[in-house]
Amino acid sequence: MDDRNRRAGAVVTRRLGPALYAVPGIAFLAVFFLYPVLRLLALSLQAEGTGEFTLGHYQHALGTEVYLRVLGITFTIAAETTLGALLLGYPLAHWLARLPEARRGWLVMLVMIPFWTSYLVKTFAWMITLDQNGVMNRMLLATGAVDTPLEVLHGRIGVMIGMVHAMLPLAVLTMLPVMVAVDRQLPRAAGTLGAPPGQVFWRVQFHLSLPGLAAAGLLVFITSLGFFITPALLGGPRDTMLAQLVISQVQEMMNWGLAGALAVMMLAAALVTCWVYDRLFGLSTVSGQASAKPRRGQAALRTAGLSILSAVAAAHVALGSAMARLVGRRVLGWLLPAYAALVLLFLGAPTLVVVPMGFTDSSFLGFPPPGYSLRWFEVYFGSPLWLGATLRSFIVAFGTACLATLLGGLAALALARSQSRWQGAIFALFLAPMIVPRIVVALALFYLFAQLGLVATEAGLVLGHAVLALPFTFVTMAAVLKGYDWRLDQAAATLGATRFRILTQVTVPLLKGGLVAAFLFAFITSFDDLTVALFVSGGVTTTLPKQMWDDMILQLNPTLAAVSVVVFVLVTALLVTAERLRKPKG
Repeated sequence: MDDRNRRAGAVVTRRLGPALYAVPGIAFLAVFFLYPVLRLLALSLQAEGTGEFTLGHYQHALGTEVYLRVLGITFTIAAETTLGALLLGYPLAHWLARLPEARRGWLVMLVMIPFWTSYLVKTFAWMITLDQNGVMNRMLLATGAVDTPLEVLHGRIGVMIGMVHAMLPLAVLTMLPVMVAVDRQLPRAAGTLGAPPGQVFWRVQFHLSLPGLAAAGLLVFITSLGFFITPALLGGPRDTMLAQLVISQVQEMMNWGLAGALAVMMLAAALVTCWVYDRLFGLSTVSGQASAKPRRGQAALRTAGLSILSAVAAAHVALGSAMARLVGRRVLGWLLPAYAALVLLFLGAPTLVVVPMGFTDSSFLGFPPPGYSLRWFEVYFGSPLWLGATLRSFIVAFGTACLATLLGGLAALALARSQSRWQGAIFALFLAPMIVPRIVVALALFYLFAQLGLVATEAGLVLGHAVLALPFTFVTMAAVLKGYDWRLDQAAATLGATRFRILTQVTVPLLKGGLVAAFLFAFITSFDDLTVALFVSGGVTTTLPKQMWDDMILQLNPTLAAVSVVVFVLVTALLVTAERLRKPKG
C-alpha cells in the first residue's frame, strides 16, 4: 500500500512539476494585483469615516450630471479611437502581411518604435505640432490652404489625433500575426475559380482576418478607457475622461471612496466589454487562436456577417471596375503602398518634429529651429534634478525587468511544459494586468503601498511596474518557447540531470536570446511608465516620466525636447536589440 501511494505521489509530482514554476508569478499577482483591485472595490462600498457598507459613492457618481457626462465622453472617445485605429490600421496591416518576411520585419519596426515610445514624448510632439503657431498651421498657411490658423489643440480633434496615433500601432501589431497566418493559397484558389479581386479580399482574406480585427478592437477600446495623458494635454474641459477625475479625486480632494467607485466603473466597463467579446468570439482569439467551442449566437452572427460581406464585396467589385476604367489598373495597384507610406509617416511624425527641436539654439520651441546647438542637452546633463530622475528610472527599470522576466519566464515555462486543466485560467491571470486599465492598477497599488509604507520608495515603483511588465515578459517567453526542442531536456534527464540543473544548464542557455528580449521589453515598460509613478512616487521619488509630466504641466520648453530625444534614442536602441534577440536565428 505504501509503495502504491509513493508511486501515485511520484506521478502527481511529475505532472505538477512544470506547473509549479508558475506559483511565484501567481503569488505575486495575487498579492500585488488581485488583492489591491479587490480592496479598491471594497473601499468604494465603504462609508467615509465609519467604514460601513454603502452604495453612496456609486449613487453620487451616477446621480451627478458632471460625472455622467464624463462617463459618456470617456466611452465616446474610446469608441471613436477604436474606430479610427482600426480603419487606419487594417489596410497597413494587410499591406505588411503581403510583403516578404525579411522586408516586412524592417517595416514592422517603424510601427513598433512609435508603439514603445513614451506617451509623454508623443503627446509633447503633438502639442507643438497642433498649436496655433505650430508645424501644421504654419504649413497650411504657407500653402494657402487656410487663411487663419486652425484651433485644433485643446479640443476634441486634438485628442482624437493624439489617441488614434497612440493606439494605431497596437491595432496593427494585433492584427498582423493573424493576417500573416492566413494561407496564401486560399485567395489564389478563389481567384483561379473566377472570383474577382474584390470578392477574394472580402470573402476570403477579410473573413479569415476577422479574429485579429476583433482582438485589436477589444485591446484598443479597453486601453483607451484608461487614458489620461493625451486628453489632459491635448484636450479641453469638454474632453475630460474618467481617469482624469480619478486622479483629481485622490490628489486634490482625497476622496478615496468616490475615486474607488469611478475606478470600479471603469473596470466594470472593461470586464463587460471582455465578456461580450468572449460570448461572440471567445477570448482565446485575442492570441490569434481559434475559439475553443461554438458560442451561443455565433451562428446567427456568422450568417449576418457573411451577408454583409457579400454585399460589400459586390459594391467593391463595381467600384473597382469603375476606377480601373477611370485611372487604370496600374495606378490602382499603387494606392495601397502609397496609403501605407502615408500612415507610416503619420506614425513617425512626432519623431520628425521633436528630434530637430531638441538641438535648437533658441529659448523658444519652433519648427524648424532657427539654429542648432547642444545647449539644451547641456542643461539636461547639468541638472541634478533631471539626472536624479533619469538615474532613478534606470534603477527602477532594471529591478522591474529582473523581477518581471524571472516571474514571466517561469510562468511561460510552466504553461509550455504542463498539461494542467488550469492552463487557461493561468494564461488569463498573467494577461489580466494588460486588460485592466492602468489607472485602476495604479490607484489600487497606491492604497496598498500607503498601508505598507512603500509610497515614495524605489521598491514600491519596482513592484508596481513589475505588475505592468509581467504580461509582456510572459507573452514574449511563451512565443519563444513554442519553437523550443524539448527533446534536449529529455536527453539531459535521461543522463541523470536534476530538474534544476536542466533548467539552469540547458533550458536557460538555449533561451537566453528570448530572455534578454523579455528583459528589455520589461525595462522599456517601466522606464516609460507615468501612471504608477504618478501615484507611487509620492511626488518625492521622481522618475523621468514624472519629471517630464511636471514640466509639461507648467510650461513647454526646449529642455523637454532634449529629454524627449534622449528617451527616444534609448527606447529605440533597446527595442531594436530586443527584436533582434527575440527572433530565432536561421
